[in-house]
Amino acid sequence: MIAPTSGDARDVMVEGNSGLMSVCWEHDRDHRGAIVGRPVYEPSKRRVTWANGAIATTFSADEPDRLRGPQHDAGWADELAAWRYGQDAWDMFQFGLRLGQHPQAMVTTTPRPISLVRQILADAVVTRGSTFDNRANLAPSYLQKILARFEGTRLGRQELYAEILDDVPGALWTRAMVDAAHVRTAPEMSRIVISVDPSGTGGEEDDGDSIGIVAAGKGVDGIGYVLADRTCKLSPDGWGRRAVEAYREFGADRIIAERNFGGAMVQHVIRTVDKSVSYKEVTASRGKIARAEPVAALFEQGKVKLVGKVDELEDQLCSMTSEGYIGKGSPDRADAMVWAIAELMLDLNAHDPATWIKAFADG
Repeated sequence: MIAPTSGDARDVMVEGNSGLMSVCWEHDRDHRGAIVGRPVYEPSKRRVTWANGAIATTFSADEPDRLRGPQHDAGWADELAAWRYGQDAWDMFQFGLRLGQHPQAMVTTTPRPISLVRQILADAVVTRGSTFDNRANLAPSYLQKILARFEGTRLGRQELYAEILDDVPGALWTRAMVDAAHVRTAPEMSRIVISVDPSGTGGEEDDGDSIGIVAAGKGVDGIGYVLADRTCKLSPDGWGRRAVEAYREFGADRIIAERNFGGAMVQHVIRTVDKSVSYKEVTASRGKIARAEPVAALFEQGKVKLVGKVDELEDQLCSMTSEGYIGKGSPDRADAMVWAIAELMLDLNAHDPATWIKAFADG
């Protein structure tokens, strides 16, 4: 049983109003008709045990490596679309789903249009339930308020009616654009940069945004390639080392960071890790959406490719609209990628975005 956090596993999946302990009763029977009764929950062992020997163990999707090793014949993944390390946790779970003749998984989640949800839907039996199917268990005042606020909205279609909304109106990147940009490998690079988008987060336990770290290059074919997304939520020493490691791994020409929002701090952190790293500050005079528009145009023309799997970056790109970013938190990964591609492909030294657009139009 996997939840977004260990607390969610305990408070929602096991002990919650609709959790296992609330729906099991002493006269429960197995598929053969034998009494199995009400299970025993041992929080210290993260374990629910039935009288017939069946055992369910809880896991947190925040700790994918805890799923490495244990094996199962069935699994329940709750609110998968909210898992912080969704793909990693799902992959580790799949490796252990190997017991019995036909191991199976059940996923219960709000259907956010993320890559992992789409991947699972392609190979699953789907049952949909709306908020109104649960009307008998909800307060009338709640339904009245929630309908008044969200009926007819995109968020309402997702949260109330369980619809998957692939493309956001006005999105700078569509799913079709992103899918078309995928390549397995990249050619030789003529230039590579590591872009850092600082957030001010204090470390892994901090609730702030992540530090966007993206490696990108310009191929000898003239195409831009997003080589890797190394975004993380670590201490300054941790993310500084992550950026320098990427710089060395890809043989980058330099590390770049936005001056307006922590560039001096980034330089200090990077220099503390390695004084020899080539570093450059870039300066923004307008908002992130204006900066992103010419980069999105490059994607649309097939002039930028994505190498390998960068699901979380893709989700951020598809949540950037002409009106702003509609995703959760800050588009740290997308911001870092925009700076990297602009540095490589627009070669305008981060001047005013209006100049970017003019130069792009001029070829």
